[in-house]
Amino acid sequence: MAKAASVSLDTIGRFKRGEVVRERTIAAMRTALEGAGVEFIPEGPYQGDGGAGARLRNAKQSG
Repeated sequence: MAKAASVSLDTIGRFKRGEVVRERTIAAMRTALEGAGVEFIPEGPYQGDGGAGARLRNAKQSG
């Protein structure tokens, strides 16, 4: 994750602990996760009427 987002391991640790991380760092981590196939789901009326979340993209959508 750190390498894919071009951030330090310490930064990843700070994020995991809920400490303050710059917005551009969060954007870089999100971009890295999306590049690895993660899809972020905003809160709203979805299957089961769940809240915000994340899931792996369907392989058929990726290719």
